[in-house]
Amino acid sequence: MDFESKANAPDVTDNIEFAQPTTTRKPLELLRDTEALLRRPTVATLSPILPPKLSNRFQASSSLADDSFKELAEIDLDTISDFELRPTRICVGLSFVGFGALMILVLLLYLNTFHTELSTVEQTRQYWYEYVWFVSLGVTGMFILGREAMRPMPKRRK
Repeated sequence: MDFESKANAPDVTDNIEFAQPTTTRKPLELLRDTEALLRRPTVATLSPILPPKLSNRFQASSSLADDSFKELAEIDLDTISDFELRPTRICVGLSFVGFGALMILVLLLYLNTFHTELSTVEQTRQYWYEYVWFVSLGVTGMFILGREAMRPMPKRRK
């Protein structure tokens, strides 16, 4: 028996040319348009079934979102320097450290409140996964902060 195909189809996929986009859109414009395409039908669907007061607030927040995303889409990401992002990176690092520490405290409070029968070793053995996650968040935040501390500052003119 011959299992090999006798027909050799020409390979058409080699010569495919894809159409180039006519206009290049900024990422923030794409975000604005995508969010609006998802939000507007949702608002239109939910508004009739909500109580009137809540429906009015819902529509007002939707129009506020339109305005906010319109302003956001006007931002040119290429003009933002690395130095201008420094405070944001520091806030993100501090948020990671703070959230990790807070969640470790909440976990310890939970264990000491609801699982008093477990020893410290048993608590760690049973809830090691949560410990690892929260400590990892804190360590990640410390890495972000350390990176920002070691980043060279631009020289200031006198």
